[in-house]
Amino acid sequence: MPQEVIFGQSIKYVKGVGEARAKLLSKLGICTVDDAINFFPRDYQDRSILKKITEIEDGEECGVRATLVSDVSESRPRRNLSIIKTLVSDGTAFLGLTWFNQSYIKNNLKNGVEYIFFGKVKKTGMRLEMNSPVIETVERFGQNTGRIVPVYSLTKGLTQTHLRRLTENAIGLVKDNFEETLPQDVRESYNLSQLGSSYEEIHFPQSFQHMEQARRRLVFEELLILQLGLLRSKGNSTEQKGNKLKPIGINPLISKLTFELTSAQERVFEEIRNDMESDRKMNRLVQGDVGSGKTIIAVMAIYLAAKNEYQSAFMVPTEILAEQHYKSVEPLLEQFGIKVRLLTGSTKKKEKEEIKAMTKEGKVDVLIGTHAILEDDTEFYKLGLVITDEQHRFGVRQRAKLSVKGENPDLLVMTATPIPRTLSLVLYGDLDVSIIDELPPERKPIDTYAVNESFRERIYTFIKKNVAEGRQAYIVCPLVEDSEEIEAESAEGLAERIRDNELKDLRVGLIHGKMKSAEKEKVMRGFVNGQLDVLVSTTVIEVGVNVPNATLMVIENAERFGLSQLHQLRGRVGRGKY
Repeated sequence: MPQEVIFGQSIKYVKGVGEARAKLLSKLGICTVDDAINFFPRDYQDRSILKKITEIEDGEECGVRATLVSDVSESRPRRNLSIIKTLVSDGTAFLGLTWFNQSYIKNNLKNGVEYIFFGKVKKTGMRLEMNSPVIETVERFGQNTGRIVPVYSLTKGLTQTHLRRLTENAIGLVKDNFEETLPQDVRESYNLSQLGSSYEEIHFPQSFQHMEQARRRLVFEELLILQLGLLRSKGNSTEQKGNKLKPIGINPLISKLTFELTSAQERVFEEIRNDMESDRKMNRLVQGDVGSGKTIIAVMAIYLAAKNEYQSAFMVPTEILAEQHYKSVEPLLEQFGIKVRLLTGSTKKKEKEEIKAMTKEGKVDVLIGTHAILEDDTEFYKLGLVITDEQHRFGVRQRAKLSVKGENPDLLVMTATPIPRTLSLVLYGDLDVSIIDELPPERKPIDTYAVNESFRERIYTFIKKNVAEGRQAYIVCPLVEDSEEIEAESAEGLAERIRDNELKDLRVGLIHGKMKSAEKEKVMRGFVNGQLDVLVSTTVIEVGVNVPNATLMVIENAERFGLSQLHQLRGRVGRGKY
């Protein structure tokens, strides 16, 4: 069978995958053999080393080889919960094992038989306990234990064992059909492994060193393809004709500002002005830390466009941020007869229709909004400038969809995510990059600390001290509500606990993404106006909240956030004079 046919075969072609399992796999985006081998592990567990029970530390994740020394018991404390328990020993000590809602395990274990168990060990009193361990017979040692094991993202109905078997079978199907894509001299020059062995090692590595080599090879290839595509795209975009605006003095706008521009802002604006006044379409990314003054640069670009009789579209990822921009931009531009309107998903139907009609007729100069701007019936009379804020939230297709609403409009992309110059060439190869590398003098440096659970009491004391001095604080959680599957702090659970206990004398608010827009707006307004001392939230505050009086942020389970999210969250504090 030809190579492309094997890789493109339906996932049902892989042993062990029937109609029902194929349907579940499709939820993970796995529809073909190629999808399966490119569904990479999100993590790895080192199950290659077995320990004696007496050697295990509290909280350690490890494997043990032990014999059942008691019968397996099952109890049902409530209707939806079954608890399976047994006791094992390796001759050095005893270890209690517990499983929840896995009644079938009772039939898989026999008293007096030796097994391999892998899991996290917890010390309870004088006894060690292991909850929901992986079980493997001594004969099958090495399939799910005894080696470095891949950990995949799952969906309901699929287990890690299902994904591991699927991947193993899929690689077995294609391992003799990998066609090397990189010349040998390139591989040798960059010390890259072969394509086929890289796929095997990324899923089932012999060692972490082998896994890293495989990852490096696959990443190299992916970035090479991406870079070639972006360079081609940039070549096409540089050939596009722009609107070539006539020179307009910016001083009337600057004279209305209550602050002075930094030299970095002036430099970046001149780069934008040169683009807009050239006969080449602008495609520019502006990167600047939170609070570096990107928005005013966007307003200055809008001013140039409006004075040249072009409309501007300003798209942001959240309604809160759209409203914040509207409230700060509209009063400033209105002084120059520049009409600004706000369009979001929450805009009432009648008002939305009115705004769209006015935009189509050219009676709106600047449309600020969320994804609602992308709707097919949002038409512009003469769109000349497209601005997107927080670029990592929008894909190339989305900004392209907005751009086609005008005739080659200039494009300005803004992000607060710090991007090294070399990485920006990869991520934004189709864009020119400007960096605002200077903060306004009133911005204070932010001190960041990573602490463990033992600091919790001190953290609450520090919050109370800040509030006593008239300041406010954020507490950010990864989850909205408590979860049986994920061990992490939830916003609802934490808010309820600190209201009743640690911070019961403070005014504690709660905001998260599942709340209605009006409810979120009410809570945020209360925090902005100083009616709340502490705001417990999820990442809904990641962008779009400007509270200069908030000087402290606590991030629970920080390991569950990406670096970009942490950077955005950190930027919510240090925005005032304190």
